[in-house]
Amino acid sequence: MADGTTEVAPKPTATVGRLARFPLRKTIQLVIGIAVVAGAAWGAYRTISLGTFTGAAWRDLVVFGVAQGAIYMLIALGYSMVYGVLRMINFAHGEVFMFGAFGSYFVARVLNDHGLINSSPVLSIAILMIAGMVCSVAVAVLLERVAYRPLRNAPRLVPLITAIGASLFLQNTARGFFGDQDRGYPTPDSLGGSWTILGIPILRSSVIVIVVAVTMVAALTWFVARTKTGKSMRAVAEDKDIASLMGINVDRVVVMTFVIGGMLAGVAAVLFALVFGLVGPFMGFVPGIKAFTAAVLGGIGSIAGAAIGGLILGVLESVGPALFLTGLKIPGPNQLKDVFTFTILVLVLIFRPGGIMGTGEPEKV
Repeated sequence: MADGTTEVAPKPTATVGRLARFPLRKTIQLVIGIAVVAGAAWGAYRTISLGTFTGAAWRDLVVFGVAQGAIYMLIALGYSMVYGVLRMINFAHGEVFMFGAFGSYFVARVLNDHGLINSSPVLSIAILMIAGMVCSVAVAVLLERVAYRPLRNAPRLVPLITAIGASLFLQNTARGFFGDQDRGYPTPDSLGGSWTILGIPILRSSVIVIVVAVTMVAALTWFVARTKTGKSMRAVAEDKDIASLMGINVDRVVVMTFVIGGMLAGVAAVLFALVFGLVGPFMGFVPGIKAFTAAVLGGIGSIAGAAIGGLILGVLESVGPALFLTGLKIPGPNQLKDVFTFTILVLVLIFRPGGIMGTGEPEKV
């Protein structure tokens, strides 16, 4: 100022300070959470009040959801293992699953032509699973060697884009070789009907899916916890550089990770084909995305998280549309199950980005 005095800037008001400290993010989460819970409770109440579904119908939906979740679980384990070791999302894993289904399909046709698929169903299913695993492992290892290994030290966005490109490439490759149309998968006649377990009639195909999936998860858990290769995988997942200095062959461990993921995807592909009876060049995309949702729901990078997330997602996808949407008079609620699945993914990312078995916080990239 001309008179030699200095002008003092006004101090921030207490109101501005309170607004700066206002937990806007948590408030929005709380409002969304209340709205979702209220909407789900109202829909469930309306559906139950209508009495459209009997107790047996709800039971069948739950059992089918468990079987469907078991398939998601096997695919999700492949996502989690690759992410745990390489910290990347292998979005082409759904196509690894798809090629396993096609590999077993051609073997199933041969077995069916010779009458073995009905005369020796147990042996036939075992052969189909081996064929599916071999094809899926071959594609998974090829992906790792050609698409991912040269980019191992690149920024994370580069392998992610490469994985999406590899997914589209494999889809269109299958489309070129096998055509656009879905093909009927030969299934043993003995898988028709149901078995009564603990007084509950369960479809034979669902029993096979659940038993095989639980066996595979138990074997994988033992392998990772007890074997030398499994311990090496855990060491590489913790720190690749330190593991290399300790004498662990990182390339070998990474390949083994893709091999195991491919085996699980191949088994899941055969189970999927036996349950739904169809294979096609685009069959891996939606199950792959749902398995990724299951992995995120359970906690990406965790074997137990992938298993839990797969089962929860399968049951919610089977029961949820009927339970929450029927009472709201929404036509064809079962046709909205994919919307229901991806809504779950969005809600998980909003409220617990780390998943059920994770930290609850998003990982900083």
